[in-house]
Amino acid sequence: MSRRYRIETLVTGYGLIEGPRVDAENRLYFSDVRRGGVFRRSPDGGVETVIPKRRGVGGIALHAEGGLVVAGRNICHVRDGETRVLFEAPGKPAFNDIFTDAQGDLLAGSIRFDPFSSEGSRDPGELYRIRRDGTSTLLYDNIGMSNGIGLSADGRLVFQSDTARNQILVHDMIADGPCEGRRVFARIERGSPDGLAVDEAGGVWIAAYGGGCASRHAPDGRVDHHVEVPAQLVTSLCLGGPDRRDLYIVSADNTDDPSLGGSIFRTRVDVPGLPVALARV
Repeated sequence: MSRRYRIETLVTGYGLIEGPRVDAENRLYFSDVRRGGVFRRSPDGGVETVIPKRRGVGGIALHAEGGLVVAGRNICHVRDGETRVLFEAPGKPAFNDIFTDAQGDLLAGSIRFDPFSSEGSRDPGELYRIRRDGTSTLLYDNIGMSNGIGLSADGRLVFQSDTARNQILVHDMIADGPCEGRRVFARIERGSPDGLAVDEAGGVWIAAYGGGCASRHAPDGRVDHHVEVPAQLVTSLCLGGPDRRDLYIVSADNTDDPSLGGSIFRTRVDVPGLPVALARV
């Protein structure tokens, strides 16, 4: 846990960065939740806009037919400037993090309040599965504030951050029905749990919002590594690169220079991340 990580700063100048995802060409996609837009950073450092203006994109998935699936006021597939709405839940909540299973189905976490406002009731959200045939299933509910989602290597466990209750939950995935066996996988030591990623050894990396770091939890839930970054508001992370050992950490601030705003950092870790399937919905 005392290891010193070399941190590269790749991108600065944004608001609240979220949804990092790396494609087969080692290009990094990310969103700016509050200012709007989804962007793509090339390996040479260039950044371009791939979806302009859309706000509230907390999660991004790459689609097998090209384009991106993005969260926000609904779940939609955007390709070549065309938008196809995939899912809207009852009561029309917003959606935050999303993830894909090995078959290309989507897991989508809902939020039923404005996380940036102190007014109004803070109703808990849900996790939905959106299948390739267009049907959907409520996997579970009562998530105080839905955030990072990940699956175990065999797809039998789903991990999810509940930021409001400062816990990472784990459930047993059932092939054709709701999840079972809710339990707390871990509570983080610093800040609140936000985005997450699972590695090949069953470790779960957590973005510590307000904690200034990313933390790796071993399969038994205990913390075995902290990666310190020059930001307090660490919002999400992903594992990518040719060997899936590049850890990208994104933020809503920069403590080295507050004028830099939301930033993206990169370091190297020992254990590769699990491959993330393409969406096929």
